[in-house]
Amino acid sequence: MSADRIKNAMDRIDRALARIETQAALSSHSPATDDAERSELAARHDALREQVSASIAELDTLIERLER
Repeated sequence: MSADRIKNAMDRIDRALARIETQAALSSHSPATDDAERSELAARHDALREQVSASIAELDTLIERLER
């Protein structure tokens, strides 16, 4: 993976995190949700966290290979 592709991937991750932070801030100002909605949001959050963690681990592995 070239340095440009790594930079582009990191930029995409940064933009995605910014969108997540924006939505989190907006949702904190929205009316209270019911328990079912909170459970669904919590499940979606956990799934997204797992996907991001896996992607970051993959990027770390790729970067590590490039440094060798």
